[in-house]
Amino acid sequence: MPSYHITGEIFLTNELASPSAIDLQDSLKHLFGYQTFRAGQAEIIQQVMSGRDGLVLMPTGGGKSLCYQLPAAIMPGVTIVVSPLISLMKDQVDGLNRQGISAEFVNSSLTSEQITRIFQRLSVGEIKLLYVSPERLTQHYFLQGLQDLPISLFAIDEAHCISQWGHDFRRAYTQLSCVKSYFQHVPVMALTATADVATRRDILNQLQLHDPYVHLDSFDRPNIRLTLAEKYNGQQQILGYVRKRISDCGIIYCSSRWQVEKLSKYLASAGINCAAYHAGLEPEIRAFVQDGFTKDNIQIVVATVAFGLGINKLNVRYVVHFEPPRTIEGYYQEIGRAGRDGLPAEALFLYDQQDIDRIKKRIGDGENEQRNQVELQRFNAMTGFVDAQNCRRQVILNYFAEFTKTRCGNCDICLDPPSEFDATEVAQKVLSCVFRIKQQGDIQYVIDVLRGEKSDKLTALGHDSVSTFGIGKEKTPGYWFTIVRQLIHLGYLQQDIANHSALCLTEASRAVLKAQEPLMLVKPRLQKASYWRQDSPASSYDKSLFIKMRTLRKEIADAEDVAPFIVFNDATLSELAKIKPQSSSEMLEVSGVGDTKLARYGQAFISLIKEHVSA
Repeated sequence: MPSYHITGEIFLTNELASPSAIDLQDSLKHLFGYQTFRAGQAEIIQQVMSGRDGLVLMPTGGGKSLCYQLPAAIMPGVTIVVSPLISLMKDQVDGLNRQGISAEFVNSSLTSEQITRIFQRLSVGEIKLLYVSPERLTQHYFLQGLQDLPISLFAIDEAHCISQWGHDFRRAYTQLSCVKSYFQHVPVMALTATADVATRRDILNQLQLHDPYVHLDSFDRPNIRLTLAEKYNGQQQILGYVRKRISDCGIIYCSSRWQVEKLSKYLASAGINCAAYHAGLEPEIRAFVQDGFTKDNIQIVVATVAFGLGINKLNVRYVVHFEPPRTIEGYYQEIGRAGRDGLPAEALFLYDQQDIDRIKKRIGDGENEQRNQVELQRFNAMTGFVDAQNCRRQVILNYFAEFTKTRCGNCDICLDPPSEFDATEVAQKVLSCVFRIKQQGDIQYVIDVLRGEKSDKLTALGHDSVSTFGIGKEKTPGYWFTIVRQLIHLGYLQQDIANHSALCLTEASRAVLKAQEPLMLVKPRLQKASYWRQDSPASSYDKSLFIKMRTLRKEIADAEDVAPFIVFNDATLSELAKIKPQSSSEMLEVSGVGDTKLARYGQAFISLIKEHVSA
């Protein structure tokens, strides 16, 4: 068994040999506070500790980081971690140091004196993990500076950035083949959450990995509910959604800076604690927003994809796409930022045909024709996902060549399967309404008339006195929007673009109005609002105690200037609120509580639990 001890923040070992599964299990418990490895982790760690290169594909939140952090702590020497963003480096380093594992980063936020001190500590073995950007690692002088260090492993995170076929292509990653040129006998582990077959092949080739151990984990994130809904009044839909989850943290993605600014101002004016984030903002503002979100000071971030790889926050409960992502890889990477603690989360996707048409036009306007074709092909896969009438998760997993015939039971299609119904009567209501108002209103206006919603314009035109006013008030706006969209798709209605998209009857609508033939439509699923349903928790826990512990966690995190999840994540808090440990030995049985965190935070939480139980 390895002889280890924790001295200050440094984890030391005297053995180089690859440890047994029992040794790894013991280290996992003492260092990270976990009772068992997730599927594949132990084998990956044993392979890399035997000196073998590796490619690890695991979903976001699946435990990739542990695959290099645990061997880094056990092996002699230092592990160099390639990470794309400063914020991500900081979160990882903060978390490791609080686990009792000494880690540092070298990036542009440090002075030359600070970097010199870090290299002095590296030279005497005081640092186990060093985080750097790909741009810095590929600089000749920096590689030369690493030559004299006892490097045990290179871990390249977000490795899909290497490939031109990847959705987050970053040119500096393509130069990382130099690692093998300078350090031929040091194992290299590449890690990513989303990569299709072409991207995986590119990663292996460009990094020049020798006889790599390839671990392809399931891409499935079963704790995330996948929900798609038509966007009929986007801002109000978003506001209603976040208000129903008022205590949860979330990310809302938009495709343009303009839309980010517009939506964030709308939500803020409604009293929502949110902030905008996009590449056009000053770096100081972006850093402030990301830091505030990470530390639970900002509840919701409305962002472009610029708010991307650096998101290491574990308690994001939902991710909303206000407009379609361009690729399934991008979509899955972005929704993967929800539920990283393993607790239930949701991915809501609001879409309409105009968004899809606009993105296709943007792609077609690109200057590189070959690149345009690749992007269009990927976006067509995205629109296929939108149009799918079978399990959403099956579509995603099959895209990543993880073929499955099993329905997930946790997407909008599975929870509320589409079915047809005789829609002759409801279609007549819509078509008759369009006729009664003399084809003077767009979709929203027609819905307002059907539901009996008065407005100045509606009253001025006298449409509050037509026979169809209020005949559909028992149905939601979303219900009628879905019916109207289907009538447009089937050719019974047209939108007059020259007249503010007013709805117009077509010749085909005559047969429906006269009931000359039955009309079958897909039953609107929005009327159930299934994406707002509340699940029963997988395990019951004391919610009032959970809230108290979350407050304590925030106080501790603020005092230490770290993100709250670095103290304990929500999954650990919920288990503490269920088990209610009142001693150190009992607390060590909780997942996420290791020796160092017990010593650092244990007494404060035990005291709170005792006080709560005796109250």
